[in-house]
Amino acid sequence: MKVHFISIGGSVMHQLAIALHKKGYEVTGTDDEIFEPAKSNLEKEGLLPATIGWQPELITKNIDAVILGMHAKADNPEMLKAKELGLNIYSFPEYIYQESKNKTRVVVGGSHGKTTTTSMIMHVLKNADKNFDYLVGARLDGFDQSVNITDAPIIICEGDEYPASAIEKKPKFHFLFPHIAILTGIAWDHINVFPTFDFYLEQFIIFINKIEKDGILIYNETDLILKELVEKNKRIDIRYQPYKIPSHKIENGKTTVTINKVTGTLKVFGDHNLLNLHAAYFTCKELKISDEEFINAIGSFTGAAKRLELIGSNDLTNVYRDFAHAPSKVKATIDAVKQQYPNRKLIGILELHTYSSLNENFMNEYNCAMEKADTAVVFYSKHALELKRMPELPKEKVISGFAKENLIVVNDKNELWNWLQQQNYSNANIVLMSSGNYDGLDMLTFAKQICS
Repeated sequence: MKVHFISIGGSVMHQLAIALHKKGYEVTGTDDEIFEPAKSNLEKEGLLPATIGWQPELITKNIDAVILGMHAKADNPEMLKAKELGLNIYSFPEYIYQESKNKTRVVVGGSHGKTTTTSMIMHVLKNADKNFDYLVGARLDGFDQSVNITDAPIIICEGDEYPASAIEKKPKFHFLFPHIAILTGIAWDHINVFPTFDFYLEQFIIFINKIEKDGILIYNETDLILKELVEKNKRIDIRYQPYKIPSHKIENGKTTVTINKVTGTLKVFGDHNLLNLHAAYFTCKELKISDEEFINAIGSFTGAAKRLELIGSNDLTNVYRDFAHAPSKVKATIDAVKQQYPNRKLIGILELHTYSSLNENFMNEYNCAMEKADTAVVFYSKHALELKRMPELPKEKVISGFAKENLIVVNDKNELWNWLQQQNYSNANIVLMSSGNYDGLDMLTFAKQICS
């Protein structure tokens, strides 16, 4: 197979390129910019383009597949050349399906918890010595890459609902056709992509209809919106498995879970992680993993990167970072830490960074999302607004939307840094929630500093 990547420097694109190279394919690729760690990863495998920029002369008739990344626009000269030659052009998820037609396909969808649920399934299967491929949206201990494509009989995919490519606007998870599908919940986000809630819901109905005949849908029955959607769109040719928070206990900051009389202690915590765990359990059961195997393996799962990741700790203080940015994710993260450590002060620091979160009209969606934080800070930078060409976001709109008493709103990184240096962190947990980088502030150093 000869495969060419347009936008090979993307975070998942370069991982797929490396995976196919290791499989023995002839891989080429181009991009107009490549940053770390993709640059070093590609260079190590001999796949780093010799020249930066688009090179339509590389597009020839003998290429079996052209894979188009999100960074490539509709007028990309390489893509136009590929169309002219009649080559097979695929978005990332379309190509994943091409490589997994003969595999048992597991796809984890939903507005939140996809990465963690996918990671839990991968962790358990690896512990059980199962041979499988995967696609996951974060770094995970024990796995060299976030994408792996071999001749394994199973593939575990995190399937998100955002557009597949610049020319294919349908959601990624519409192209994966699962035998085992998981839906973790529905919470409207990314209003620049899904302008209405009904339009957003429609994407999940389509996903359910993409499940292979005789497949199974494993879904979160505690999410009332999802439960109603599933019940209104029942298929008679697939099975259904609802899940909820399993039986558990919290003692001295440790969570113990029991499933079918099998008990184990976890390294992760929070209701959202218990829900993710239960979804992973039913998935692994479909893949012939016993209850004992599952509980023994899940006890050593420490979480995916930036999902309630512990980045600093001492006897009196924990500092977590989390990818949470959507309202439902922020609430789940705050609630989880407060439930686990009810007697510690909880300081929540949220960066608004996405198009939706910086949109004045979206602010009310955050109503009470940080309610259980003892001290709540919302940060957003003027620089982020400028980059996204968005209008100014008035502080009073943020305060009104969050409806949190004594909410602190900061839009200057130096002001935030000075505030951080002045706080007392004894007997406290700090949760740093962002899909950005706090306008360049070194939060890892901050975490080590206050825990030293």
